[in-house]
Amino acid sequence: MYVDEVDAPLDDANVTRFCNLVEEMSDRVQFIFITHNKISMEASDHLMGITMQEAGVSRLVSVDVNEALELANSD
Repeated sequence: MYVDEVDAPLDDANVTRFCNLVEEMSDRVQFIFITHNKISMEASDHLMGITMQEAGVSRLVSVDVNEALELANSD
């Protein structure tokens, strides 16, 4: 399921409810959603973004959140 900033108009309590719903359904449905909300990003397993370090050159950045946490905690 693809959704685009569905959490934008929500307050923090409802974003948390939305994230809980996504988590409950994620064993049956793959979700791809666009968000700028920190709560939604923290609940995600994978993050993907587009960056432009050089003018006119876009680059895809992908992060496995669980792997990043393991690396951060291994120090």
